Amino acid sequence: MKILIGYDGSETAKAGLELALQAAKKFKVEVHVVTSLVGSSLQFMKSKAQGEQDLAFARRALEEEGVACRTRLVTYGQSAGESLVEYAAENDISVIFVGVTKKSRVDKFLLGSTAQYVILQAPCPVLTVKSALDPQG
Repeated sequence: MKILIGYDGSETAKAGLELALQAAKKFKVEVHVVTSLVGSSLQFMKSKAQGEQDLAFARRALEEEGVACRTRLVTYGQSAGESLVEYAAENDISVIFVGVTKKSRVDKFLLGSTAQYVILQAPCPVLTVKSALDPQG
């Protein structure tokens, strides 16, 4: 069994990481932490540096608890949802943990919903996580 968590450093992602950590310890499984990047070249470089910091944080948190993990900065040029679904399929992932936040209807229409895409397209079960600290929640 392998767990995948889409991680972007947000409070919701941290809540998902904590839940993935607990599940991994209980079931003695490996956690894959994936950050997906999109954007213009300048935005991409800033995002890449932040993404690497976020992944380092996640790796430390898992390894300090004795959980085996892999981290990956995905730059497929796809949306975050597409990247997570593709990664899950390519790596025989058993369950995906994904953070959810409230969005207005307009935001969903214009920006889409990563969680919604993953839930509908994933090749495996998806567990959604909402942070108690989510300012919109």
